[in-house]
Amino acid sequence: MTARPLDLGTWPRREHFRFFREYDNPYFNICAEVDVTALLGRTRAPEGPSFFLSSLHRSLGAANDIEEFRCRIRGDGVVVHDVIHGGSTILRDDGTFAFGYFTYDPDFPRFAAGATEVLAAARASSGALEPRPERDDLLHYSVIPWVSFTSFSHARRRGTDDSVPKVVFGGHRRSGRRRKMPVSVEVHHALMDGLHVGRFFERFQRRLDDPDELDLTPPDRSAPR
Repeated sequence: MTARPLDLGTWPRREHFRFFREYDNPYFNICAEVDVTALLGRTRAPEGPSFFLSSLHRSLGAANDIEEFRCRIRGDGVVVHDVIHGGSTILRDDGTFAFGYFTYDPDFPRFAAGATEVLAAARASSGALEPRPERDDLLHYSVIPWVSFTSFSHARRRGTDDSVPKVVFGGHRRSGRRRKMPVSVEVHHALMDGLHVGRFFERFQRRLDDPDELDLTPPDRSAPR
């Protein structure tokens, strides 16, 4: 976990940081739909990869492109991670969920190979959730494929400086000849603004639309699709 301190004295958002640190609820959430038509076409092919892992990988790539998504609050300061990874809820066979942690790699086949092992271990687990609150080099993910939601709110511990962005994928729906998937992004306002979340959605959509963004790998039939 490599991170460098951010110089608050020269940071253009230093006054915004100080302003929003004083809020009882400093988080804001934006829900929007992304077009997953092209990605579904690839993942539904006979040798197509998991839709979940493909979406996860492309969203992590988009977030890593934006420095504000790699910033975290530590004490009275801010650090910037070189790379951030994914931590997601994973549905177990008994209807409960576990947490799984996915190491980001720009190369999708390498990422998918490691992620498939994480999914299998989490699905077979029982009991302990294994949260890792000491890690802030993550995006926290959830997947709710049963609902094409239009808003979302997260459980929060009050009085903490949790500054890890939270991303939720919903169920995709038909919109004319396209398929749209709702995505919720919740972030700490001391670290970023709507501009940066907008950039995330733009970059995520470009990666979803680009057929060269994803290298095909053998399908993982155990992963949520």
